[in-house]
Amino acid sequence: MSNERNTHRRYRVVAWLAAGFALNAMLLGATSVQAAALDKIRQAGKVTFGYWADARPFSFAEGSGGPAGYSVALCGKVAEEIKAELGVAELDVEWVPITLGEHFAALEQGKIDLVCASSSVTLEARKQASFSIPIYPGGIAAMLRADSSKALQDVLAGRPASGPIWRGSPAQIVTGKTFAVVKDTTGEAWLSERLQHFQLTATVVPVADYKAGVSSVLDGTSNVFFGERPTLIEAAAGSPSPDDLIILDRLFTSEPVALAMARNDDDFRLVVDRALSEFFPSTDFRELYTKWFGAPDDRIVTFIRQSALPE
Repeated sequence: MSNERNTHRRYRVVAWLAAGFALNAMLLGATSVQAAALDKIRQAGKVTFGYWADARPFSFAEGSGGPAGYSVALCGKVAEEIKAELGVAELDVEWVPITLGEHFAALEQGKIDLVCASSSVTLEARKQASFSIPIYPGGIAAMLRADSSKALQDVLAGRPASGPIWRGSPAQIVTGKTFAVVKDTTGEAWLSERLQHFQLTATVVPVADYKAGVSSVLDGTSNVFFGERPTLIEAAAGSPSPDDLIILDRLFTSEPVALAMARNDDDFRLVVDRALSEFFPSTDFRELYTKWFGAPDDRIVTFIRQSALPE
C-alpha cells in the first residue's frame, strides 16, 4: 500500500508540474504573439494602420481614395517615431480601411497595428484593446432638424422649458420619439441604458454610419441622431441640407478619444505615446487641431497638456 500511495503521489506531482509548465507556455506564447508589433513591423518593413472611411474629421477617405483627418495625421507622427525607434532608413505605411465593428478583431488578428480613427476609451473597450494617451475629449451630442419642436430642443439641451409647463414634462416630450445612433458604438450602449434607466418609451434605430444618421434626421425617419459631436458637425456640413440641421452644444457623455492597438504590448504603446507626447506641445499640433476643429479654447489646451506625458 505504501508503494501504491507513493506512486499516486508522484503522479500528482508530475501532473501539477506538467500543468504549471503548460500554463507558463500558454502565457509566454500569448505575450510573444501580442507583444511582437515592433518586431513584426521591422521584419515587414512597414507599419499597417487601420482607419474608418467615414469618421470625419478624425479619419475619412479622400476623393483619391487615400486617408485623411486628424487621427490620420497623428498616426503619421507615430510612423516617424517607429522609424526612429527601429533605427531604419525606410518604413512603408499601409493604410487599411476598416469598419467600426471589425477594428478590435483586426487588431487581435494582427491585420493592423494601430486604429487611426476615433475610438472611445471605456472599460468595456479596454477588454478588447489597449489605447494611447487621449487625443481628444470626446462625448456624445444630439443632432435634430432645425424646425424640430422647441420643447424637444430644450429637453435635450438641458434648458428650462421655454413654453408653458402644462404642455408636457420632459419624459412626455421624449416619449414616442425615434432616436438614431450608429450601431456597435458606445453611443448605442449609452442610449439603450439611458432609456431603460429613465423608463422612457422611444424607438432606437441603429444606422450603419453618420451619413445614414444624418439622412434619417433630414427625411424625418428619426427625430434625433446621437453621435460624437465633431463627427456630427462634419457630417452635417457635408449633407445636402446643412442649414436644416442643428447640433446641440450639450455633451451627454465624457469619452476620451484615443488610438487603439492590441493589448499587452507595452513596448509598442510606449512608442505611440512618445510620438504623441512630443507632438502635442508643438506649434504644428496647434495648427493641425485648428484645421479640423477650430482654434482650441482653454479647455482643450488644458486637456491636451494633461494628456501628454513627460519624458
